[in-house]
Amino acid sequence: MENATFSPVSRVAICGGTHGNEMTGMYVVREMQRQEADQTGSVSITTVISNPRAVEVCRRYTETDLNRCFTKALLSSPITDSTPYEVRRAQKINALLGPKESQEAVDLLCDLHNTTANMGMCLIFYSLDWFTLHIYKYIQSNMTSAPVRAMLMSSPKSEAYSLESVGKHGFSIEVGPQPNGVLRADIFNMAKEAVDHTIEWLHKFNSGSTFEGGEVEAYTVVKSVDYPRDPTTNEMTATIHPELQDNDFKLLQPGDPMFLSFSGETVKYEGEDLHPLFINECAYYEKKIAFHLAKKITVTLPSISVKKD
Repeated sequence: MENATFSPVSRVAICGGTHGNEMTGMYVVREMQRQEADQTGSVSITTVISNPRAVEVCRRYTETDLNRCFTKALLSSPITDSTPYEVRRAQKINALLGPKESQEAVDLLCDLHNTTANMGMCLIFYSLDWFTLHIYKYIQSNMTSAPVRAMLMSSPKSEAYSLESVGKHGFSIEVGPQPNGVLRADIFNMAKEAVDHTIEWLHKFNSGSTFEGGEVEAYTVVKSVDYPRDPTTNEMTATIHPELQDNDFKLLQPGDPMFLSFSGETVKYEGEDLHPLFINECAYYEKKIAFHLAKKITVTLPSISVKKD
């Protein structure tokens, strides 16, 4: 593959507290603000507590999920008395860091999240962006505290609903397991290390380093699976089987235990071999998702370097 070139990166946003009970990103951002890390070498950094009202009450959101409010339709919707706080907040963030899909948007946006699932360090991307996938490759090569994986969504950027889609380039970091409303030192350090490696990579990129191509693995979501439910009441009748619990990314094959009913019966998996992600994620109960199922793919990256004037 031919070498790909990108413009130098000057404006970067690091966001936390998009979900107000996911503590790591909030404290990484606050620590960066405390250290006044708004300019490091060639990179200007904007740090944002995305949902301060939800952070204050330590809830995922106050009226609606902020991380579902960054579609072009919601960002351009008129503000009325009934507009949820999070939609108003999304429009303010878009004005600060965007506008989305414009030349004025920040060059890179990294949004920090926690998950209650055993996902380790997972970077989430909306597209095959060579620029951000090289950052993933760099983090993966340099982090030793946890496995680093990538989850690839397939929505076009205009339809992408989460905060990182506001930047010209963007990704979110999901790190866990960590309970909501709790801060763990190991999880905090993993997220901070990933942010530090990202900034380190940007400096090297801006200074003219060429990053060699190669292969990386990523997981593409195929479908979501709900918990078994009573057909009359729609109440759950089972939960994640102990043999599946905490086995995110492990291949799920036909016949493997999937759910354990409250009456003690095992529900086995039927279908093609796929990898479960976000198993038993707390925030997905309201979305009726027990876990996602994904295919593992191999992506070949070109070498990349900064575009010369």
